[in-house]
Parts: sequence; structure tokens; C-alpha cells
Amino acid sequence: MEDELFDQIVSVFNKLVSWVAAGAMVFGGVVPYIPQYRDIRRTQNAEGFSTYVCLVLLVANILRILFRFGRYFETLLLWQSIIMIATMLIMLNLCTNVRVATEINTKRRSFIATDSKDEEVRIPKRLFLDFDWNYFWLWSRFADYMQCVLAFTLVAAYITYLLLDSALFVETLGFLAVFAEAMLGTPQLYCNYQNKSTEGMSIKMVLMWTSGDTFKTGYFLLTQAPVQFWTCGLLQVFVDITILFQVYYYSRYPQKPVSHTVSHTTSAKAL
Repeated sequence: MEDELFDQIVSVFNKLVSWVAAGAMVFGGVVPYIPQYRDIRRTQNAEGFSTYVCLVLLVANILRILFRFGRYFETLLLWQSIIMIATMLIMLNLCTNVRVATEINTKRRSFIATDSKDEEVRIPKRLFLDFDWNYFWLWSRFADYMQCVLAFTLVAAYITYLLLDSALFVETLGFLAVFAEAMLGTPQLYCNYQNKSTEGMSIKMVLMWTSGDTFKTGYFLLTQAPVQFWTCGLLQVFVDITILFQVYYYSRYPQKPVSHTVSHTTSAKAL
């Protein structure tokens, strides 16, 4: 009788651990962006956060979803990718709104052709895409980011459909998804280097990146995952540690005066 009770307790405990692990797997990647999102909303300053982080994660997770059509992986990872894509779009929407609300310059950049409503923000009419590489991923409307993401998804999906029977293409697609995610921290690393400061970047976010990537890489090594998995994991950990070093270096040896952000509520239309 006691043995049966013990077995039931162990079974319930195992199920509970499995549920918690599943929840951590699906939502764990989103958690680091919560403090960054709150900081941007509180300060109305998105200068310290690189939106190219969103670009990297959007590309990585879109490719991962397409990779599943060629090689099946567990559904939890699929939901993880879907939730991460939604999170990155939310971050982009916030950063775009904050940047447009605070910038004085009336010139607006667009990914798609403009319509009559764009005259309110003084965008000249165009009959072609306003696709200037100098302003790539620096557009003034969230709709432009959505158009770019949709265009990339459609092109990548069409190519995947054509080459789905090629084992080489499927494996390459999977590698690109993993490698793109491994490069997650590099846009933030470069942004900090350009600004010569880590002001505006959430240190909590980077600490969560580091702990999560360390755990993930250790898991890959222990489970003898394919070489590209733990190699890319080690690269992620290295980039995370480099960003933390930037936090230490720029706080100890400031490269520029601390900026005081002034919130400009005047809209482009009023200007």
C-alpha cells in the first residue's frame, strides 16, 4: 500500500516537473525582454535597445518553423518560435512608437509605397519601394516592419516548398536557423560599441540571456546534440559575456557624458 502511494506521488511529481519544464521551454525565451520592455515604456527612450535583435530573432524563428516541414521536431519548440515572433513584433511596435514620438526630424522612411495618408507626416509619394539600405530596419511605421517580415516569410516559404525534397537544403535551413539565433547578441554588442555606452539597455535582460544560453549549451553537451547546436551555443555565451564586459567597462571608463533624454511630444504633423 505504501509502495503504491509512493509511486503515485512520484508520478504526480514527474508530471508537475514536466509541465514546469514545458512552460519554461515555451515562455523562457520571452522573459528577458520583459524588463527591457518596461524600461522603454517608463523612460520613453529606445536608444539603448537595438531593434536588430528583433530582426535576428524573427529571422531565426521563421526559419525554424519552416525547418519543421522538412524535419519534425517537438511541438513545444514550435510554440516557442510562434510566441517569440509575437514578442519581437510587440517590442518593435513599442520601439517604433517611442522613436517616432521623440524624434524631431520630420523625414520618414518607409518600406512600402506610400498612400495619401502619409502626406500627414510629409513622406513624398513614390511609385516604388523606399528601400534605402542606409535606413533598413529603421522605418517610421510598424506597418513597414510587418510588410518586411511578411515578404521575407513568403519568399522563404516558397523556396522551402520548391526544395523541400532536398536533404541538403533542409539541413542548411536548420543550420541557418540555429546560427541566426546564435548571433542574437551581436546587434546589441555593436549598438553598445557605437554609443560607447550601455545606457538604456536592460542589464537584467543580458543576465537572463547569459544564464539561459549557458543552461542550453550545457544541455546540448550533456545530451550529445549535433556539433552545430553546442558550437552555436558557445558562441552565444561568448557574446553575452562580452556584452556584460561592456557594461563593466563603459560604467568604469565612461566614453561620453550621460545623456538626458528629453521627450518631444510634438508630432511631425504639427511641425
